[in-house]
Amino acid sequence: MRRLVVAACVLSLAGLVGVARADDKPNPTGTWKWTVTFNGQSRDMTLKLKLDGDKLTGAMVGRNGQETKIGDGKYKDGKVSFTVTRERNGQKRVMKYSGMVSGDTIKGKTEFERNGEAQSRDWEAKRE
Repeated sequence: MRRLVVAACVLSLAGLVGVARADDKPNPTGTWKWTVTFNGQSRDMTLKLKLDGDKLTGAMVGRNGQETKIGDGKYKDGKVSFTVTRERNGQKRVMKYSGMVSGDTIKGKTEFERNGEAQSRDWEAKRE
C-alpha cells in the first residue's frame, strides 16, 4: 500500500512538472505595444494576437481604435509572422512582420515597400 501511495505521488508531481513546462513555452497570445518613429513623428502601436492550436489570428489597432485583421498568421517554435494590409487613397500597403517571442517581448523585423523600394525596420513589442 505504501508503494502505491508513493507511486501516486510521483505520478502527480510528474504531471505538475509537465504542466509547468507547457506554460514555459513562448506564447504570442495577448496585447502587444511598441512605438514607431516616422519622419520625426512617434506613433504608439498596438497589436492583439491569439494563438489557437497552430493558427495565429489577431488585429492591429489603428487610429480611433479601428482594428485591421492580420493575414497569413503563423506561429511555430517561438517564431511569429503575419501581414497587415491597409488601404489608403485606393492603394493597398502590405507590411510583413516577423519576430521571435521571448517571455513578454517580441523582437523582429517589419518589411514593406516605400516609393517602390523594399525597406525593413526592427520592431520590439512588449506584452501589455
